[in-house]
Amino acid sequence: MTRKPSLYKRILPSPSLSVMVVAFWLLMSDSFTLGQFVLGMILGVVVPLFAARLDREFARIGSLKPLPKLLFVTLWDILISNIRVAIQVLGPERRIHPGFIWLPLDIANIHGIAALTSMITLTPGTVSAALSDDRRYLLVHVLHLDDPDELIRQIKSRYEAPLMEIFP
Repeated sequence: MTRKPSLYKRILPSPSLSVMVVAFWLLMSDSFTLGQFVLGMILGVVVPLFAARLDREFARIGSLKPLPKLLFVTLWDILISNIRVAIQVLGPERRIHPGFIWLPLDIANIHGIAALTSMITLTPGTVSAALSDDRRYLLVHVLHLDDPDELIRQIKSRYEAPLMEIFP
């Protein structure tokens, strides 16, 4: 006999996904207003309902302890990257060296991978371009690529490691 899910589970099938949708909505909106917050909350309820119908792989949450630091690091990187990109775009074009890197992934949770790709794409100057079929590599385009190994190390330590604690 199968149990019918509770009303709470039917309304919020994945509370962690709801929180992430709200957080990313507020990060992407150009202003933090009550209206944007309410819209983010509505999306935080609606998006997981549709996602639950498409994908049966629900987000498992490990520890939320790294979340505040991860959000601070992400916001800081967005701020610094905005300044760097502005300097690069306004400077001589010959000083810009775009490139692609294949980022090897240690994180296996698809929700953690989605959060990682979002953080990379939210940071100006970087875009997540593709995920390999086996989910082991992420193709990232970088506006200015000096040292691919250092960039991989930074992404893994600043974003992927905390996300692996949040999404085991």
